[in-house]
Amino acid sequence: MEHRLASELALLKKKKLWRSPALIERASGSHLVIEGRTFCNFSSNDYLGLSGHPALQEAAHTAWSSFGYGATASRLICGNTKEHQLLEEELASLKQTEAALLFSSGFAAAMGAISSLMQRGDVIILDKLVHASLIDGARASQALVRVFKHHDVTQLEDHLRWARRTFPSGEILIITESVFSMDGDVAPLEEMVLLKEKYGALLFVDEAHAIGVRGSSENRMGGMIGELGLASRIDIQMGTLSKAVGTSGGYLCASRTIVDYLLHRARPFIYTTAAPPSLIAAARASIGIINSSEGEALVVRLWNNIEQLASSLSQQQPESAILPLILGDEEKALVAAHMLREAGYFVPAIRYPTVAKNKARLRITMTATHTTEEISRFTQEIKQLSL
Repeated sequence: MEHRLASELALLKKKKLWRSPALIERASGSHLVIEGRTFCNFSSNDYLGLSGHPALQEAAHTAWSSFGYGATASRLICGNTKEHQLLEEELASLKQTEAALLFSSGFAAAMGAISSLMQRGDVIILDKLVHASLIDGARASQALVRVFKHHDVTQLEDHLRWARRTFPSGEILIITESVFSMDGDVAPLEEMVLLKEKYGALLFVDEAHAIGVRGSSENRMGGMIGELGLASRIDIQMGTLSKAVGTSGGYLCASRTIVDYLLHRARPFIYTTAAPPSLIAAARASIGIINSSEGEALVVRLWNNIEQLASSLSQQQPESAILPLILGDEEKALVAAHMLREAGYFVPAIRYPTVAKNKARLRITMTATHTTEEISRFTQEIKQLSL
Protein backbone atom coordinates (compact mmCIF):
# COMPACT_ATOMS: atom_id res chain seq x y z
CA MET A 1 0.00 0.00 0.00
CA GLU A 2 2.80 2.46 0.85
CA HIS A 3 4.17 2.16 -2.70
CA ARG A 4 0.75 2.68 -4.29
CA LEU A 5 -0.02 5.73 -2.16
CA ALA A 6 3.40 7.23 -2.76
CA SER A 7 2.92 6.84 -6.51
CA GLU A 8 -0.44 8.58 -6.39
CA LEU A 9 0.98 11.42 -4.29
CA ALA A 10 3.86 11.86 -6.74
CA LEU A 11 1.33 12.12 -9.57
CA LEU A 12 -0.57 14.84 -7.68
CA LYS A 13 2.63 16.87 -7.42
CA LYS A 14 3.31 16.41 -11.12
CA LYS A 15 -0.19 17.63 -12.01
CA LYS A 16 0.12 20.67 -9.72
CA LEU A 17 -2.61 19.26 -7.45
CA TRP A 18 -0.51 18.88 -4.29
CA ARG A 19 -2.01 20.57 -1.25
CA SER A 20 -0.28 22.05 1.78
CA PRO A 21 -2.63 23.83 4.22
CA ALA A 22 -1.44 27.21 5.47
CA LEU A 23 -0.85 27.32 9.22
CA ILE A 24 -2.93 30.20 10.58
CA GLU A 25 -1.35 31.60 13.74
CA ARG A 26 -3.98 34.23 14.45
CA ALA A 27 -7.09 35.61 12.75
CA SER A 28 -9.15 38.73 13.31
CA GLY A 29 -11.76 40.15 10.97
CA SER A 30 -10.41 40.28 7.44
CA HIS A 31 -6.82 39.64 8.54
CA LEU A 32 -4.83 36.56 9.44
CA VAL A 33 -1.25 35.84 10.41
CA ILE A 34 0.91 33.18 8.73
CA GLU A 35 4.55 32.68 9.72
CA GLY A 36 4.51 35.99 11.54
CA ARG A 37 3.23 37.97 8.56
CA THR A 38 -0.21 39.60 8.38
CA PHE A 39 -2.32 39.06 5.28
CA CYS A 40 -5.61 40.52 4.13
CA ASN A 41 -7.85 37.51 3.73
CA PHE A 42 -10.12 37.25 0.68
CA SER A 43 -10.96 33.55 1.09
CA SER A 44 -13.04 33.36 4.28
CA ASN A 45 -16.68 32.24 4.46
CA ASP A 46 -17.21 34.37 7.58
CA TYR A 47 -19.30 36.69 5.43
CA LEU A 48 -20.60 38.95 8.19
CA GLY A 49 -17.47 38.80 10.35
CA LEU A 50 -19.35 37.35 13.30
CA SER A 51 -16.92 34.59 14.28
CA GLY A 52 -15.09 36.93 16.65
CA HIS A 53 -18.08 38.94 17.87
CA PRO A 54 -18.06 39.57 21.66
CA ALA A 55 -21.67 38.38 21.96
CA LEU A 56 -20.67 34.94 20.68
CA GLN A 57 -17.79 34.76 23.14
CA GLU A 58 -20.06 35.73 26.01
CA ALA A 59 -22.73 33.18 25.05
CA ALA A 60 -20.11 30.44 24.69
CA HIS A 61 -18.61 31.25 28.09
CA THR A 62 -22.01 31.19 29.78
CA ALA A 63 -22.80 27.78 28.29
CA TRP A 64 -19.34 26.52 29.22
CA SER A 65 -20.00 27.51 32.82
CA SER A 66 -23.10 25.29 32.82
CA PHE A 67 -22.00 22.35 30.68
CA GLY A 68 -18.21 22.32 30.41
CA TYR A 69 -16.24 22.10 27.16
CA GLY A 70 -17.64 18.92 25.60
CA ALA A 71 -21.10 17.43 25.17
CA THR A 72 -19.66 14.12 26.55
CA ALA A 73 -21.83 11.82 24.40
CA SER A 74 -24.14 11.65 21.40
CA ARG A 75 -27.49 13.44 21.46
CA LEU A 76 -29.28 10.12 22.08
CA ILE A 77 -27.21 9.34 25.19
CA CYS A 78 -26.55 12.37 27.40
CA GLY A 79 -25.33 14.99 24.95
CA ASN A 80 -28.70 16.64 24.34
CA THR A 81 -28.82 20.01 26.14
CA LYS A 82 -31.30 22.85 26.22
CA GLU A 83 -28.96 24.79 23.89
CA HIS A 84 -29.31 22.12 21.20
CA GLN A 85 -33.08 22.00 21.56
CA LEU A 86 -33.48 25.78 21.51
CA LEU A 87 -31.33 26.17 18.41
CA GLU A 88 -33.32 23.50 16.56
CA GLU A 89 -36.56 25.25 17.48
CA GLU A 90 -35.19 28.60 16.34
CA LEU A 91 -33.91 27.21 13.03
CA ALA A 92 -37.23 25.53 12.28
CA SER A 93 -39.06 28.79 12.97
CA LEU A 94 -36.70 30.88 10.84
CA LYS A 95 -36.79 28.39 7.96
CA GLN A 96 -40.59 28.04 8.32
CA THR A 97 -40.56 24.26 8.77
CA GLU A 98 -42.05 21.96 11.38
CA ALA A 99 -38.75 20.78 12.82
CA ALA A 100 -34.95 20.87 12.55
CA LEU A 101 -32.06 18.56 13.42
CA LEU A 102 -28.46 19.53 14.17
CA PHE A 103 -25.45 17.64 12.82
CA SER A 104 -21.74 17.96 13.55
CA SER A 105 -21.14 19.53 10.12
CA GLY A 106 -22.87 20.35 6.88
CA PHE A 107 -21.14 17.35 5.33
CA ALA A 108 -22.60 15.09 8.02
CA ALA A 109 -26.06 16.59 7.51
CA ALA A 110 -25.96 15.88 3.77
CA MET A 111 -24.56 12.38 4.15
CA GLY A 112 -26.92 11.45 6.95
CA ALA A 113 -30.09 12.80 5.37
CA ILE A 114 -29.71 11.69 1.77
CA SER A 115 -28.32 8.22 2.49
CA SER A 116 -31.06 7.55 5.05
CA LEU A 117 -34.09 8.91 3.20
CA MET A 118 -33.48 7.45 -0.26
CA GLN A 119 -33.72 3.69 -0.86
CA ARG A 120 -33.54 1.11 -3.62
CA GLY A 121 -36.19 1.89 -6.24
CA ASP A 122 -35.87 5.65 -5.66
CA VAL A 123 -34.15 8.19 -7.92
CA ILE A 124 -31.88 11.11 -6.99
CA ILE A 125 -31.36 13.89 -9.55
CA LEU A 126 -28.43 16.23 -8.88
CA ASP A 127 -27.24 19.50 -10.34
CA LYS A 128 -23.80 18.71 -11.77
CA LEU A 129 -22.03 21.30 -9.59
CA VAL A 130 -23.46 20.49 -6.17
CA HIS A 131 -21.12 20.13 -3.20
CA ALA A 132 -19.19 16.90 -2.66
CA SER A 133 -21.18 16.15 0.49
CA LEU A 134 -24.41 16.01 -1.53
CA ILE A 135 -22.80 13.79 -4.16
CA ASP A 136 -21.39 11.45 -1.52
CA GLY A 137 -24.74 11.30 0.25
CA ALA A 138 -26.42 10.30 -3.01
CA ARG A 139 -23.78 7.66 -3.73
CA ALA A 140 -24.11 6.24 -0.21
CA SER A 141 -27.84 5.68 -0.69
CA GLN A 142 -29.22 2.73 -2.64
CA ALA A 143 -31.09 5.02 -5.00
CA LEU A 144 -30.35 5.41 -8.70
CA VAL A 145 -28.46 8.69 -9.33
CA ARG A 146 -28.85 10.95 -12.35
CA VAL A 147 -27.11 14.30 -13.01
CA PHE A 148 -28.34 17.32 -14.97
CA LYS A 149 -26.22 20.11 -16.43
CA HIS A 150 -25.75 23.08 -14.15
CA HIS A 151 -29.02 25.08 -13.95
CA ASP A 152 -30.41 23.20 -16.98
CA VAL A 153 -34.08 22.84 -16.09
CA THR A 154 -34.86 21.32 -19.51
CA GLN A 155 -32.56 18.38 -18.83
CA LEU A 156 -33.87 18.22 -15.27
CA GLU A 157 -37.38 17.78 -16.64
CA ASP A 158 -36.16 15.07 -19.01
CA HIS A 159 -34.73 13.17 -16.04
CA LEU A 160 -37.91 13.70 -14.02
CA ARG A 161 -40.08 12.44 -16.85
CA TRP A 162 -37.89 9.33 -17.22
CA ALA A 163 -37.76 8.69 -13.46
CA ARG A 164 -41.51 8.94 -13.00
CA ARG A 165 -42.13 6.63 -15.95
CA THR A 166 -39.46 4.09 -14.98
CA PHE A 167 -40.06 4.08 -11.21
CA PRO A 168 -43.76 4.98 -10.85
CA SER A 169 -43.93 4.07 -7.17
CA GLY A 170 -40.47 5.32 -6.20
CA GLU A 171 -39.50 8.59 -4.53
CA ILE A 172 -37.68 11.18 -6.64
CA LEU A 173 -35.35 13.62 -4.90
CA ILE A 174 -33.96 16.70 -6.69
CA ILE A 175 -30.83 18.11 -5.03
CA THR A 176 -29.36 21.57 -5.55
CA GLU A 177 -27.62 24.37 -3.74
CA SER A 178 -29.35 27.74 -3.61
CA VAL A 179 -26.05 29.64 -3.84
CA PHE A 180 -23.30 27.49 -5.35
CA SER A 181 -20.15 27.38 -3.27
CA MET A 182 -17.53 27.63 -6.02
CA ASP A 183 -19.29 29.78 -8.62
CA GLY A 184 -21.43 31.96 -6.36
CA ASP A 185 -24.40 31.79 -8.73
CA VAL A 186 -28.00 31.12 -7.79
CA ALA A 187 -30.16 28.13 -8.68
CA PRO A 188 -33.43 28.62 -10.62
CA LEU A 189 -35.41 27.58 -7.55
CA GLU A 190 -38.79 28.83 -8.73
CA GLU A 191 -38.62 26.75 -11.91
CA MET A 192 -37.34 23.75 -9.97
CA VAL A 193 -40.25 23.96 -7.55
CA LEU A 194 -42.72 23.94 -10.43
CA LEU A 195 -41.06 20.87 -11.91
CA LYS A 196 -40.91 18.95 -8.64
CA GLU A 197 -44.61 19.62 -8.12
CA LYS A 198 -45.44 18.60 -11.68
CA TYR A 199 -43.74 15.22 -11.31
CA GLY A 200 -44.47 14.54 -7.64
CA ALA A 201 -40.82 14.80 -6.61
CA LEU A 202 -39.12 16.12 -3.48
CA LEU A 203 -36.70 19.06 -3.47
CA PHE A 204 -33.60 19.20 -1.25
CA VAL A 205 -31.85 22.61 -1.13
CA ASP A 206 -28.49 23.36 0.48
CA GLU A 207 -28.56 26.95 1.76
CA ALA A 208 -25.02 26.99 3.21
CA HIS A 209 -23.86 30.10 1.34
CA ALA A 210 -27.23 31.87 1.25
CA ILE A 211 -28.23 32.25 4.89
CA GLY A 212 -27.15 35.57 6.37
CA VAL A 213 -26.28 36.90 2.91
CA ARG A 214 -29.54 36.56 0.96
CA GLY A 215 -33.04 36.50 2.44
CA SER A 216 -35.45 39.27 3.33
CA SER A 217 -34.38 42.18 5.53
CA GLU A 218 -36.74 40.81 8.20
CA ASN A 219 -35.22 37.31 8.13
CA ARG A 220 -31.74 36.93 6.66
CA MET A 221 -31.66 33.36 8.01
CA GLY A 222 -34.40 32.56 5.51
CA GLY A 223 -31.81 32.49 2.73
CA MET A 224 -32.81 32.33 -0.93
CA ILE A 225 -35.78 30.13 -0.08
CA GLY A 226 -37.17 32.75 2.25
CA GLU A 227 -36.34 35.59 -0.12
CA LEU A 228 -38.39 33.89 -2.87
CA GLY A 229 -41.22 32.89 -0.53
CA LEU A 230 -40.77 29.17 -1.27
CA ALA A 231 -40.41 27.74 2.24
CA SER A 232 -43.74 25.92 2.19
CA ARG A 233 -42.97 24.34 -1.20
CA ILE A 234 -39.48 22.99 -0.55
CA ASP A 235 -39.29 19.69 1.29
CA ILE A 236 -35.84 19.71 2.86
CA GLN A 237 -33.64 22.70 3.68
CA MET A 238 -30.04 22.04 4.62
CA GLY A 239 -27.57 24.57 5.93
CA THR A 240 -24.45 25.15 7.93
CA LEU A 241 -23.47 27.25 10.91
CA SER A 242 -19.91 27.68 9.64
CA LYS A 243 -20.38 30.41 7.02
CA ALA A 244 -22.27 33.63 7.83
CA VAL A 245 -23.17 32.34 11.31
CA GLY A 246 -19.45 32.15 12.08
CA THR A 247 -19.39 28.98 14.22
CA SER A 248 -19.54 25.34 13.13
CA GLY A 249 -22.06 22.57 12.50
CA GLY A 250 -24.84 21.68 10.10
CA TYR A 251 -28.61 21.40 10.22
CA LEU A 252 -31.58 19.94 8.39
CA CYS A 253 -35.01 21.60 8.40
CA ALA A 254 -38.07 19.67 7.20
CA SER A 255 -41.36 18.15 8.30
CA ARG A 256 -41.64 16.58 11.74
CA THR A 257 -41.91 13.15 10.11
CA ILE A 258 -38.67 13.55 8.15
CA VAL A 259 -36.76 14.93 11.14
CA ASP A 260 -38.03 12.16 13.44
CA TYR A 261 -37.00 9.57 10.86
CA LEU A 262 -33.50 11.04 10.60
CA LEU A 263 -33.16 11.05 14.38
CA HIS A 264 -33.72 7.28 14.28
CA ARG A 265 -31.86 6.44 11.05
CA ALA A 266 -29.19 9.02 10.15
CA ARG A 267 -25.94 7.37 11.20
CA PRO A 268 -23.84 10.59 11.28
CA PHE A 269 -26.34 11.92 13.84
CA ILE A 270 -26.75 8.77 15.91
CA TYR A 271 -23.09 7.82 16.21
CA THR A 272 -21.43 11.22 16.64
CA THR A 273 -20.78 13.06 19.89
CA ALA A 274 -23.01 16.12 20.05
CA ALA A 275 -21.54 19.54 19.29
CA PRO A 276 -20.24 21.33 22.41
CA PRO A 277 -23.04 23.32 24.09
CA SER A 278 -20.80 26.41 24.11
CA LEU A 279 -20.57 26.22 20.30
CA ILE A 280 -24.35 25.87 19.98
CA ALA A 281 -24.89 28.82 22.33
CA ALA A 282 -22.53 30.92 20.21
CA ALA A 283 -24.50 29.98 17.09
CA ARG A 284 -27.73 31.06 18.76
CA ALA A 285 -26.16 34.41 19.67
CA SER A 286 -24.94 34.86 16.10
CA ILE A 287 -28.36 34.13 14.62
CA GLY A 288 -29.84 36.68 17.01
CA ILE A 289 -27.42 39.29 15.66
CA ILE A 290 -28.07 38.36 12.01
CA ASN A 291 -31.79 39.02 12.41
CA SER A 292 -31.30 42.35 14.19
CA SER A 293 -30.62 45.91 13.11
CA GLU A 294 -26.92 45.30 13.74
CA GLY A 295 -27.02 42.28 11.47
CA GLU A 296 -28.85 44.15 8.73
CA ALA A 297 -26.20 46.89 8.86
CA LEU A 298 -23.55 44.19 8.37
CA VAL A 299 -25.45 42.77 5.39
CA VAL A 300 -25.71 46.23 3.81
CA ARG A 301 -21.97 46.75 4.33
CA LEU A 302 -21.27 43.32 2.84
CA TRP A 303 -23.26 44.05 -0.33
CA ASN A 304 -21.62 47.46 -0.68
CA ASN A 305 -18.27 45.68 -0.56
CA ILE A 306 -19.44 43.08 -3.09
CA GLU A 307 -20.56 45.82 -5.49
CA GLN A 308 -17.25 47.68 -5.09
CA LEU A 309 -15.24 44.53 -5.80
CA ALA A 310 -17.28 43.58 -8.87
CA SER A 311 -17.25 47.11 -10.28
CA SER A 312 -13.49 47.47 -9.78
CA LEU A 313 -12.87 44.20 -11.63
CA SER A 314 -15.41 45.04 -14.38
CA GLN A 315 -17.50 42.03 -13.40
CA GLN A 316 -21.27 41.76 -13.58
CA GLN A 317 -23.12 42.18 -10.30
CA PRO A 318 -22.58 38.99 -8.26
CA GLU A 319 -25.51 37.09 -6.76
CA SER A 320 -23.58 36.25 -3.59
CA ALA A 321 -20.41 37.02 -1.64
CA ILE A 322 -18.45 34.64 -3.89
CA LEU A 323 -16.67 35.94 -6.97
CA PRO A 324 -14.61 33.34 -8.88
CA LEU A 325 -11.83 34.33 -11.24
CA ILE A 326 -11.56 31.23 -13.42
CA LEU A 327 -8.06 30.79 -14.83
CA GLY A 328 -8.35 27.23 -16.12
CA ASP A 329 -4.82 25.91 -15.80
CA GLU A 330 -3.85 24.65 -12.33
CA GLU A 331 -0.31 26.07 -12.47
CA LYS A 332 -1.60 29.46 -13.59
CA ALA A 333 -3.93 29.57 -10.58
CA LEU A 334 -1.08 28.58 -8.25
CA VAL A 335 1.18 31.31 -9.65
CA ALA A 336 -1.56 33.94 -9.30
CA ALA A 337 -2.26 32.91 -5.70
CA HIS A 338 1.48 33.03 -4.91
CA MET A 339 1.87 36.50 -6.40
CA LEU A 340 -1.06 37.81 -4.40
CA ARG A 341 0.36 36.26 -1.26
CA GLU A 342 3.68 37.98 -1.92
CA ALA A 343 1.73 41.24 -2.09
CA GLY A 344 0.02 40.51 1.25
CA TYR A 345 -3.28 38.96 0.14
CA PHE A 346 -4.45 35.45 0.97
CA VAL A 347 -6.51 33.85 -1.81
CA PRO A 348 -5.60 30.15 -2.27
CA ALA A 349 -5.91 28.54 -5.68
CA ILE A 350 -8.94 26.26 -5.99
CA ARG A 351 -8.17 23.21 -8.13
CA TYR A 352 -9.41 19.75 -9.03
CA PRO A 353 -11.14 17.86 -7.44
CA THR A 354 -12.80 20.82 -5.67
CA VAL A 355 -13.65 22.14 -9.13
CA ALA A 356 -13.58 20.41 -12.51
CA LYS A 357 -10.30 19.79 -14.32
CA ASN A 358 -9.07 22.86 -16.19
CA LYS A 359 -11.44 25.05 -14.16
CA ALA A 360 -8.87 26.15 -11.56
CA ARG A 361 -9.61 29.53 -10.08
CA LEU A 362 -9.14 32.17 -7.46
CA ARG A 363 -12.30 31.98 -5.37
CA ILE A 364 -12.59 35.48 -3.94
CA THR A 365 -14.99 35.91 -1.05
CA MET A 366 -16.12 39.20 0.39
CA THR A 367 -16.96 39.98 4.01
CA ALA A 368 -18.50 42.87 5.89
CA THR A 369 -15.18 43.43 7.67
CA HIS A 370 -13.25 44.41 4.54
CA THR A 371 -12.66 48.15 4.16
CA THR A 372 -13.04 50.12 0.95
CA GLU A 373 -9.29 50.80 1.02
CA GLU A 374 -8.47 47.08 1.31
CA ILE A 375 -10.76 46.25 -1.60
CA SER A 376 -9.30 49.02 -3.73
CA ARG A 377 -5.70 47.95 -3.11
CA PHE A 378 -6.59 44.28 -3.65
CA THR A 379 -8.27 44.91 -7.00
CA GLN A 380 -5.23 46.90 -8.14
CA GLU A 381 -3.06 43.88 -7.38
CA ILE A 382 -5.47 41.63 -9.30
CA LYS A 383 -5.29 43.90 -12.34
CA GLN A 384 -1.49 43.84 -12.29
CA LEU A 385 -1.58 40.06 -12.62
CA SER A 386 -3.02 40.47 -16.15
CA LEU A 387 -5.24 37.40 -15.71
